[in-house]
Amino acid sequence: MKLPPLVAHVAVFIGAALVSAFAAANESKPAPPDAERARELVHIVRQDCGSCHGLTLNGGLGPALTIEAMADKPAESMVATIIGGRPGTPMPPFRGIVTESEAEWIVDQLMRGFPPDTGLPPVQARN
Repeated sequence: MKLPPLVAHVAVFIGAALVSAFAAANESKPAPPDAERARELVHIVRQDCGSCHGLTLNGGLGPALTIEAMADKPAESMVATIIGGRPGTPMPPFRGIVTESEAEWIVDQLMRGFPPDTGLPPVQARN
């Protein structure tokens, strides 16, 4: 029995939608930076970003970066904002300070509740 073309097209469309949804649901979270770099990134966010977004990230000159405030924001948009800044606003670009994968990690951490700042790692003595 041959399916009518409309039914075949609908079946293909539904299959493609399911594959896309499955792929999106299984996207892995960003690879974490090594422990020292993660500590530096937490310090950058708490100090540099915190100077505008509030040291507790509850808002200030810039909006809050809390779990609740971030809940409806697309992660890709926030990564783009970190990397490229927001022209016409005080939000500067952090390109050159953080990589795109580090910005993805930062956004992932913000959406989960950002860790506390434990300070910068100790400076290694040069031989």
